[in-house]
Amino acid sequence: MSTASTRLPEGRYGRSSDARADRRLKVAGTVLSAALLALIGYFAYHYVAQSDISAQVVTFQASDDAVKVHLEVHKDSGTSGYCTLRSQGADGAEVGRADFRFTGSATRVDKVVTLRTTAKGMTAELLGCHAG
Repeated sequence: MSTASTRLPEGRYGRSSDARADRRLKVAGTVLSAALLALIGYFAYHYVAQSDISAQVVTFQASDDAVKVHLEVHKDSGTSGYCTLRSQGADGAEVGRADFRFTGSATRVDKVVTLRTTAKGMTAELLGCHAG
């Protein structure tokens, strides 16, 4: 006994609906991938090129209720903004956080700021700087 085949003869009735669906999925995947790549590129450019303020912690000195932080800020002339600093205690808990504003026409600001803490701080971490 032989079994009857349920497949259609090749090439007789055109492409199957599976082949058309596969092609549509490939086109849709390509378009969405290109859009996602363009979006990532836009945000990367905006994050890197549009950053008007950058800073770094040069040194810090901790006491029981404060951390003195030597902060070096580079910015465009006339740009004002702020930098956020935080300090953590020996157990890793955050003991202080504050924003420090910078204004003026200088492109380089070298300043010692005091971050008040609730306990002895062991670190001085720059979380970021923002224009505005």
